[in-house]
Amino acid sequence: MKTSRSPAAAALAALLLAVPAAPALAKDAQKPAGRPSRKADKGCKWEKLADASVGLEVWAERCDYGFRKIDFLLEKSALLMRYSDGGKPEPVVEVFDLKDGETPEAGVRRVWAEKTPKFFHGRCVEAPYKDGGKPPAGAKWLTFEPDAAYAKELKKKADPNEVGDPPCGDWGTAPDGIQYWETHPAGGVRRFLFVRVGQDIPLYDERTLRLLPAPPAH
Repeated sequence: MKTSRSPAAAALAALLLAVPAAPALAKDAQKPAGRPSRKADKGCKWEKLADASVGLEVWAERCDYGFRKIDFLLEKSALLMRYSDGGKPEPVVEVFDLKDGETPEAGVRRVWAEKTPKFFHGRCVEAPYKDGGKPPAGAKWLTFEPDAAYAKELKKKADPNEVGDPPCGDWGTAPDGIQYWETHPAGGVRRFLFVRVGQDIPLYDERTLRLLPAPPAH
C-alpha cells in the first residue's frame, strides 16, 4: 500500500532542499546547549529562541541570502521555518505533552498511532533511531520501522530506481531524510519532540533542543 505525503510534508521537503548543502551531521562529543554546536552558515547568524508556552528552547539561524531570507519562530507548539519569498511557515520541530502517568515511550507510540493510518499499526515497530549519529546527552531518539515480515514484503516490491514512500507513514522512518522522535527521560519535563532534520544539516541546531516546563497557571 502506498501513502502520499501530506501537503505540509511535501512543502517542507522542497524548502529544505532549497537550502545550500552543508557537511554531514556531527557524530562526536556533545557541546553545551548554552551555545550552538557548529558555526553559522555564510550569510547567517545564530540566535537563541525560547518560549515556555511552546515548551522549547533552541539555537536557530537567521539568514540573509539576498534573494531570500530565512528565519525561525516558536508558536503553535512548534519551531517553524519561515521563508521571505513565499509560503506558510512549516514546522520542523513539534512539541507534544505527555498524559498523566505516561512514559515518554508510551507518549511517542500514542501520538504516532494517532497520526498514522491503521494499515501501519500492526506492521511497524518502535525502534532506536541511529541514522543521525549519537543523540545529545540526556536525549533518546526513536522511530518506527517495518517489522521483519513487513520489511520482507517491502523488499520484494521495492523498485531500485525509486526512493519509495515512507514505510511507516509520515511520522516514522523516512527513506529520503532524517527525522525522529526525541525524548528527554531524565529531564523531568512532561513533553517530547518530533524532529525533522531533512537531507542536509538544518538551519536550526538540532543538538541544542531543550524542553521547557509549562508556565505556572494563574
